[in-house]
Amino acid sequence: MKITILATALTLWPFFASADVTISDGWARASILASRPAAAYLTLTSNQSDQLVAITTPIAGNVTIHAVETDNDGVSRMVEVDGLDLPSGEPVTLAPGSMHLMLMGLSEKLEEGTYLPLTMTFASGARMEVSLPVLGPGAMGPQEEQP
Repeated sequence: MKITILATALTLWPFFASADVTISDGWARASILASRPAAAYLTLTSNQSDQLVAITTPIAGNVTIHAVETDNDGVSRMVEVDGLDLPSGEPVTLAPGSMHLMLMGLSEKLEEGTYLPLTMTFASGARMEVSLPVLGPGAMGPQEEQP
């Protein structure tokens, strides 16, 4: 299994590459209350076709992948996705207003300046642990956090 670490000395961002999957541009939005769901975003690029089939974290009872679908009347709603296909060499981006990770049953609220630990399991059997920085409650992405 090929392992490449893309971490800097000060942060874990752009995180890790393992099992031929690279995680980049990952972040989570701070939550207002632990009783409310939170969201996380990232880009996955796989060197071989694979599928993200499960995500866990010690601070949420359930992590699901949600897509956003818009009906013929222009009404959008979130729809849970069973697995996220990762075509070989094609980045798959989860971003605000689009596909995202939904964290439900939080045991604590996500605090700005902390990190969200995630364990991702792929159909190939590979597992990957990452830590996403938690940005402010109104953040729209890591580019806002740069000076």
